[in-house]
Amino acid sequence: MTTVSAYAAPSAKAPLERTTIERRAVREFDVLIDIEFAGICHSDIHQAREGWGEAIFPMVPGHEIAGVVSEVGPGVTRFAVGDRVGVGCLVDSCRECDNCKAGLEQYCTGGSVGTYNAIGKDGEPTYGGYAQKIVVDENYVVRIPDGLALDVAAPLLCAGITTYSPLKHWNAGPGKKVAILGMGGLGHMGVKIAHALGAEVTVLSQSLRKKDDGLKLGADHYYATSDENTFKELKGTFDLILSTVSAPLNLDAYLSLLKTDGAFVNVGAPEEPVALNLFSVIGGRKTLAGSGIGGIQETQEMLDFCAEHGFGAEIELISADQINEAYERVLASDVRYRFVIDTSTI
Repeated sequence: MTTVSAYAAPSAKAPLERTTIERRAVREFDVLIDIEFAGICHSDIHQAREGWGEAIFPMVPGHEIAGVVSEVGPGVTRFAVGDRVGVGCLVDSCRECDNCKAGLEQYCTGGSVGTYNAIGKDGEPTYGGYAQKIVVDENYVVRIPDGLALDVAAPLLCAGITTYSPLKHWNAGPGKKVAILGMGGLGHMGVKIAHALGAEVTVLSQSLRKKDDGLKLGADHYYATSDENTFKELKGTFDLILSTVSAPLNLDAYLSLLKTDGAFVNVGAPEEPVALNLFSVIGGRKTLAGSGIGGIQETQEMLDFCAEHGFGAEIELISADQINEAYERVLASDVRYRFVIDTSTI
Protein backbone atom coordinates (compact mmCIF):
# COMPACT_ATOMS: atom_id res chain seq x y z
CA MET A 1 0.00 0.00 0.00
CA THR A 2 1.10 3.55 -0.72
CA THR A 3 -0.15 6.60 1.19
CA VAL A 4 -0.87 9.60 -1.01
CA SER A 5 -2.31 13.05 -0.50
CA ALA A 6 -5.78 13.70 -1.88
CA TYR A 7 -8.81 15.96 -1.66
CA ALA A 8 -11.98 14.28 -0.40
CA ALA A 9 -15.56 15.04 0.53
CA PRO A 10 -15.91 13.61 4.06
CA SER A 11 -19.71 13.46 3.78
CA ALA A 12 -22.53 14.47 1.46
CA LYS A 13 -22.54 18.20 0.67
CA ALA A 14 -19.50 18.81 2.90
CA PRO A 15 -16.65 20.92 1.51
CA LEU A 16 -13.76 18.92 0.12
CA GLU A 17 -10.65 18.89 2.27
CA ARG A 18 -7.07 17.69 2.07
CA THR A 19 -6.53 14.18 3.41
CA THR A 20 -4.54 11.02 2.73
CA ILE A 21 -5.68 7.78 1.13
CA GLU A 22 -4.15 4.37 0.55
CA ARG A 23 -3.44 3.10 -2.95
CA ARG A 24 -2.94 -0.62 -3.42
CA ALA A 25 0.46 -2.07 -4.17
CA VAL A 26 1.13 -2.55 -7.88
CA ARG A 27 -0.11 -5.97 -8.99
CA GLU A 28 0.96 -8.00 -12.01
CA PHE A 29 -1.05 -6.06 -14.58
CA ASP A 30 -1.23 -2.71 -12.78
CA VAL A 31 0.11 0.68 -13.75
CA LEU A 32 1.06 3.27 -11.12
CA ILE A 33 0.41 6.77 -12.43
CA ASP A 34 1.74 10.03 -11.05
CA ILE A 35 -1.29 12.25 -11.62
CA GLU A 36 -0.40 15.67 -13.00
CA PHE A 37 -3.86 17.04 -13.83
CA ALA A 38 -7.46 16.17 -12.96
CA GLY A 39 -10.52 17.77 -14.51
CA ILE A 40 -13.58 18.77 -12.52
CA CYS A 41 -16.74 17.29 -14.04
CA HIS A 42 -20.27 18.30 -13.09
CA SER A 43 -20.85 14.65 -12.22
CA ASP A 44 -18.23 15.02 -9.47
CA ILE A 45 -20.52 17.56 -7.87
CA HIS A 46 -23.65 15.44 -8.35
CA GLN A 47 -21.98 12.51 -6.62
CA ALA A 48 -20.20 14.43 -3.84
CA ARG A 49 -23.55 16.00 -2.95
CA GLU A 50 -25.55 12.77 -3.40
CA GLY A 51 -27.65 14.30 -6.15
CA TRP A 52 -27.79 10.96 -7.95
CA GLY A 53 -28.49 8.86 -4.87
CA GLU A 54 -26.62 7.39 -1.91
CA ALA A 55 -22.84 7.63 -2.24
CA ILE A 56 -19.70 6.27 -0.56
CA PHE A 57 -17.78 8.56 1.80
CA PRO A 58 -15.15 9.75 2.22
CA MET A 59 -15.17 10.38 -1.53
CA VAL A 60 -12.20 11.40 -3.67
CA PRO A 61 -13.81 12.52 -6.94
CA GLY A 62 -12.14 12.83 -10.31
CA HIS A 63 -12.41 10.75 -13.48
CA GLU A 64 -10.56 13.04 -15.89
CA ILE A 65 -7.02 11.99 -15.06
CA ALA A 66 -3.82 12.73 -16.94
CA GLY A 67 -0.35 11.79 -15.75
CA VAL A 68 2.82 9.82 -16.25
CA VAL A 69 3.52 6.15 -15.56
CA SER A 70 5.98 5.72 -12.68
CA GLU A 71 5.80 1.93 -12.16
CA VAL A 72 4.39 -1.10 -13.95
CA GLY A 73 3.61 -4.62 -12.82
CA PRO A 74 5.63 -7.54 -14.22
CA GLY A 75 2.83 -8.61 -16.58
CA VAL A 76 2.19 -5.17 -18.12
CA THR A 77 2.77 -5.06 -21.88
CA ARG A 78 0.99 -1.90 -23.01
CA PHE A 79 2.82 0.75 -21.01
CA ALA A 80 6.26 1.61 -19.69
CA VAL A 81 7.62 4.01 -17.10
CA GLY A 82 7.54 7.54 -18.50
CA ASP A 83 4.50 7.05 -20.75
CA ARG A 84 1.90 9.83 -20.83
CA VAL A 85 -1.43 8.26 -19.95
CA GLY A 86 -4.99 8.91 -18.92
CA VAL A 87 -7.75 7.29 -16.88
CA GLY A 88 -11.43 8.03 -17.42
CA CYS A 89 -14.68 7.06 -15.74
CA LEU A 90 -14.12 3.35 -15.19
CA VAL A 91 -11.27 1.24 -13.86
CA ASP A 92 -12.64 -2.28 -14.24
CA SER A 93 -15.48 -4.38 -15.65
CA CYS A 94 -16.47 -8.03 -15.79
CA ARG A 95 -14.49 -8.54 -19.05
CA GLU A 96 -16.72 -11.50 -19.93
CA CYS A 97 -20.10 -10.15 -21.04
CA ASP A 98 -20.96 -9.44 -24.67
CA ASN A 99 -20.56 -5.71 -24.14
CA CYS A 100 -17.10 -6.01 -22.62
CA LYS A 101 -16.00 -8.31 -25.45
CA ALA A 102 -17.33 -5.76 -27.95
CA GLY A 103 -15.34 -2.90 -26.40
CA LEU A 104 -18.39 -1.45 -24.66
CA GLU A 105 -17.09 -1.77 -21.12
CA GLN A 106 -19.15 1.26 -20.09
CA TYR A 107 -22.27 -0.88 -20.55
CA CYS A 108 -20.86 -3.96 -18.80
CA THR A 109 -23.82 -6.15 -17.82
CA GLY A 110 -21.80 -7.55 -14.94
CA GLY A 111 -21.27 -4.02 -13.63
CA SER A 112 -18.36 -1.77 -14.49
CA VAL A 113 -16.33 -0.29 -11.63
CA GLY A 114 -16.28 3.49 -11.45
CA THR A 115 -13.03 5.35 -10.93
CA TYR A 116 -14.50 6.66 -7.69
CA ASN A 117 -17.64 6.20 -5.59
CA ALA A 118 -17.61 2.49 -6.36
CA ILE A 119 -16.49 -0.79 -4.83
CA GLY A 120 -13.73 -2.64 -6.65
CA LYS A 121 -13.50 -6.39 -7.11
CA ASP A 122 -11.26 -6.47 -4.04
CA GLY A 123 -14.13 -5.11 -1.94
CA GLU A 124 -12.42 -1.79 -1.35
CA PRO A 125 -13.83 1.61 -2.33
CA THR A 126 -12.32 3.32 -5.34
CA TYR A 127 -10.84 6.80 -5.10
CA GLY A 128 -10.50 9.16 -8.04
CA GLY A 129 -8.14 11.67 -9.50
CA TYR A 130 -8.10 14.48 -6.96
CA ALA A 131 -4.95 12.83 -5.66
CA GLN A 132 -1.24 12.55 -6.32
CA LYS A 133 -1.21 8.96 -7.61
CA ILE A 134 -3.52 6.19 -8.79
CA VAL A 135 -3.08 2.47 -9.49
CA VAL A 136 -5.10 1.07 -12.41
CA ASP A 137 -5.16 -2.18 -14.37
CA GLU A 138 -3.46 -1.54 -17.73
CA ASN A 139 -6.62 -2.57 -19.62
CA TYR A 140 -8.36 0.57 -18.36
CA VAL A 141 -5.56 3.02 -19.10
CA VAL A 142 -5.22 4.97 -22.35
CA ARG A 143 -2.24 6.63 -24.00
CA ILE A 144 -2.25 10.41 -24.39
CA PRO A 145 -0.74 11.35 -27.77
CA ASP A 146 2.31 13.59 -27.79
CA GLY A 147 0.33 16.24 -29.67
CA LEU A 148 -1.89 16.87 -26.63
CA ALA A 149 -0.70 18.73 -23.53
CA LEU A 150 -1.68 16.84 -20.40
CA ASP A 151 -3.69 19.68 -18.88
CA VAL A 152 -6.02 20.13 -21.89
CA ALA A 153 -6.15 16.36 -22.41
CA ALA A 154 -7.46 15.58 -18.91
CA PRO A 155 -11.09 16.68 -19.56
CA LEU A 156 -11.18 14.58 -22.71
CA LEU A 157 -11.29 11.47 -20.51
CA CYS A 158 -14.92 12.32 -19.69
CA ALA A 159 -16.13 15.43 -21.53
CA GLY A 160 -14.38 14.39 -24.72
CA ILE A 161 -15.48 10.77 -24.89
CA THR A 162 -18.99 11.51 -23.58
CA THR A 163 -19.64 13.70 -26.62
CA TYR A 164 -17.49 11.84 -29.16
CA SER A 165 -19.20 8.48 -28.62
CA PRO A 166 -22.79 9.55 -29.45
CA LEU A 167 -21.68 11.86 -32.25
CA LYS A 168 -19.96 8.90 -33.88
CA HIS A 169 -22.75 6.45 -33.11
CA TRP A 170 -25.45 8.69 -34.61
CA ASN A 171 -23.25 9.43 -37.65
CA ALA A 172 -22.56 13.13 -37.20
CA GLY A 173 -20.63 14.21 -40.27
CA PRO A 174 -20.88 15.88 -43.66
CA GLY A 175 -24.46 16.56 -44.70
CA LYS A 176 -25.80 16.26 -41.14
CA LYS A 177 -27.26 19.10 -39.11
CA VAL A 178 -26.25 18.67 -35.48
CA ALA A 179 -27.30 20.79 -32.50
CA ILE A 180 -25.34 20.88 -29.28
CA LEU A 181 -27.61 21.80 -26.39
CA GLY A 182 -25.64 23.55 -23.67
CA MET A 183 -22.34 25.37 -24.04
CA GLY A 184 -20.47 24.15 -20.98
CA GLY A 185 -17.79 21.61 -20.15
CA LEU A 186 -19.43 18.90 -22.25
CA GLY A 187 -21.03 21.18 -24.78
CA HIS A 188 -17.90 23.00 -25.86
CA MET A 189 -16.26 19.65 -26.61
CA GLY A 190 -19.37 18.58 -28.51
CA VAL A 191 -19.01 21.66 -30.71
CA LYS A 192 -15.34 21.01 -31.42
CA ILE A 193 -15.83 17.33 -32.18
CA ALA A 194 -18.98 17.71 -34.30
CA HIS A 195 -17.24 20.41 -36.34
CA ALA A 196 -14.15 18.25 -36.80
CA LEU A 197 -16.39 15.39 -37.96
CA GLY A 198 -17.71 17.66 -40.70
CA ALA A 199 -21.26 18.31 -39.48
CA GLU A 200 -23.12 21.61 -39.70
CA VAL A 201 -23.15 22.62 -36.05
CA THR A 202 -25.66 24.75 -34.16
CA VAL A 203 -25.36 25.66 -30.48
CA LEU A 204 -28.56 25.93 -28.47
CA SER A 205 -27.86 27.83 -25.26
CA GLN A 206 -29.96 29.75 -22.76
CA SER A 207 -28.51 33.06 -23.88
CA LEU A 208 -26.16 34.48 -26.50
CA ARG A 209 -23.44 35.48 -24.04
CA LYS A 210 -21.12 32.68 -25.22
CA LYS A 211 -21.92 33.10 -28.91
CA ASP A 212 -18.50 34.42 -29.88
CA ASP A 213 -16.84 31.46 -28.16
CA GLY A 214 -19.19 28.99 -29.82
CA LEU A 215 -18.50 30.32 -33.29
CA LYS A 216 -14.77 30.38 -32.61
CA LEU A 217 -14.85 26.72 -31.50
CA GLY A 218 -16.54 25.61 -34.70
CA ALA A 219 -20.29 26.32 -34.51
CA ASP A 220 -21.95 27.53 -37.69
CA HIS A 221 -25.00 28.93 -35.88
CA TYR A 222 -25.89 29.95 -32.34
CA TYR A 223 -29.38 30.40 -30.89
CA ALA A 224 -30.79 31.37 -27.49
CA THR A 225 -33.36 28.89 -26.16
CA SER A 226 -34.82 31.64 -23.98
CA ASP A 227 -36.12 33.23 -27.20
CA GLU A 228 -39.47 31.67 -28.18
CA ASN A 229 -38.76 32.43 -31.83
CA THR A 230 -35.88 29.94 -31.74
CA PHE A 231 -38.29 27.00 -31.53
CA LYS A 232 -40.46 28.39 -34.33
CA GLU A 233 -37.53 29.13 -36.62
CA LEU A 234 -35.74 25.81 -36.09
CA LYS A 235 -38.73 23.46 -36.13
CA GLY A 236 -37.88 20.26 -38.02
CA THR A 237 -34.25 21.29 -38.61
CA PHE A 238 -31.89 18.79 -37.01
CA ASP A 239 -30.79 15.24 -37.69
CA LEU A 240 -29.29 15.03 -34.21
CA ILE A 241 -29.53 17.03 -31.00
CA LEU A 242 -26.98 16.22 -28.32
CA SER A 243 -28.16 17.45 -24.92
CA THR A 244 -25.34 18.10 -22.48
CA VAL A 245 -27.37 19.88 -19.83
CA SER A 246 -28.11 18.44 -16.41
CA ALA A 247 -31.28 20.44 -15.74
CA PRO A 248 -34.83 19.28 -16.53
CA LEU A 249 -35.95 20.24 -20.05
CA ASN A 250 -39.17 20.64 -21.96
CA LEU A 251 -38.47 17.58 -24.08
CA ASP A 252 -41.53 18.10 -26.26
CA ALA A 253 -40.22 21.48 -27.36
CA TYR A 254 -36.79 20.13 -28.24
CA LEU A 255 -38.15 17.07 -30.02
CA SER A 256 -40.05 19.44 -32.30
CA LEU A 257 -36.70 20.66 -33.63
CA LEU A 258 -35.86 17.25 -35.09
CA LYS A 259 -36.41 16.11 -38.65
CA THR A 260 -38.26 12.88 -39.31
CA ASP A 261 -36.02 10.06 -38.05
CA GLY A 262 -33.99 12.55 -36.03
CA ALA A 263 -32.52 11.67 -32.64
CA PHE A 264 -32.41 13.59 -29.36
CA VAL A 265 -29.58 12.09 -27.31
CA ASN A 266 -29.03 12.84 -23.63
CA VAL A 267 -25.57 12.80 -22.10
CA GLY A 268 -26.46 15.20 -19.29
CA ALA A 269 -28.35 13.61 -16.40
CA PRO A 270 -30.80 15.79 -14.42
CA GLU A 271 -31.35 14.87 -10.81
CA GLU A 272 -35.13 15.20 -11.25
CA PRO A 273 -37.48 13.19 -13.50
CA VAL A 274 -38.63 14.83 -16.71
CA ALA A 275 -42.05 14.66 -18.42
CA LEU A 276 -42.69 13.60 -21.99
CA ASN A 277 -45.72 13.46 -24.28
CA LEU A 278 -45.06 10.35 -26.37
CA PHE A 279 -46.73 11.91 -29.39
CA SER A 280 -43.63 14.11 -29.60
CA VAL A 281 -41.72 10.94 -30.49
CA ILE A 282 -44.39 9.11 -32.45
CA GLY A 283 -45.08 12.04 -34.72
CA GLY A 284 -42.03 11.97 -36.96
CA ARG A 285 -40.56 8.58 -36.02
CA LYS A 286 -38.13 10.34 -33.73
CA THR A 287 -35.71 8.80 -31.28
CA LEU A 288 -35.22 9.84 -27.66
CA ALA A 289 -31.99 8.24 -26.51
CA GLY A 290 -29.17 8.33 -24.02
CA SER A 291 -25.47 7.65 -24.17
CA GLY A 292 -22.88 6.96 -21.51
CA ILE A 293 -19.17 7.47 -21.90
CA GLY A 294 -17.25 5.21 -24.26
CA GLY A 295 -15.26 2.01 -24.06
CA ILE A 296 -11.51 1.98 -23.65
CA GLN A 297 -10.79 1.44 -27.35
CA GLU A 298 -13.15 4.24 -28.36
CA THR A 299 -11.62 6.55 -25.74
CA GLN A 300 -8.21 5.95 -27.30
CA GLU A 301 -9.73 6.62 -30.73
CA MET A 302 -11.15 9.91 -29.43
CA LEU A 303 -7.80 11.03 -28.01
CA ASP A 304 -6.07 10.24 -31.28
CA PHE A 305 -8.81 12.12 -33.18
CA CYS A 306 -8.42 15.22 -31.01
CA ALA A 307 -4.64 15.14 -31.38
CA GLU A 308 -4.95 14.74 -35.15
CA HIS A 309 -7.23 17.78 -35.33
CA GLY A 310 -5.10 19.79 -32.93
CA PHE A 311 -7.42 20.48 -30.03
CA GLY A 312 -8.03 19.63 -26.41
CA ALA A 313 -10.42 21.18 -23.90
CA GLU A 314 -10.67 24.87 -23.08
CA ILE A 315 -9.55 24.99 -19.47
CA GLU A 316 -9.01 27.13 -16.41
CA LEU A 317 -6.15 25.71 -14.36
CA ILE A 318 -6.61 25.89 -10.59
CA SER A 319 -4.81 24.83 -7.45
CA ALA A 320 -6.30 22.24 -5.11
CA ASP A 321 -7.33 24.82 -2.54
CA GLN A 322 -9.69 26.31 -5.13
CA ILE A 323 -11.74 23.12 -5.62
CA ASN A 324 -14.68 24.15 -3.44
CA GLU A 325 -14.85 27.55 -5.11
CA ALA A 326 -14.68 25.83 -8.48
CA TYR A 327 -17.66 23.64 -7.56
CA GLU A 328 -19.76 26.72 -6.85
CA ARG A 329 -18.63 28.34 -10.09
CA VAL A 330 -19.57 25.23 -12.08
CA LEU A 331 -23.06 25.37 -10.59
CA ALA A 332 -23.24 29.05 -11.58
CA SER A 333 -22.03 28.25 -15.14
CA ASP A 334 -19.03 30.47 -14.44
CA VAL A 335 -16.25 28.56 -16.16
CA ARG A 336 -14.95 28.54 -19.71
CA TYR A 337 -15.03 25.67 -20.04
CA ARG A 338 -13.46 23.11 -17.74
CA PHE A 339 -11.67 23.48 -14.43
CA VAL A 340 -8.51 21.41 -14.24
CA ILE A 341 -6.67 20.84 -10.97
CA ASP A 342 -2.89 21.08 -10.92
CA THR A 343 -2.41 18.07 -8.66
CA SER A 344 1.11 19.13 -7.68
CA THR A 345 -0.73 21.48 -5.30
CA ILE A 346 -2.52 18.69 -3.43
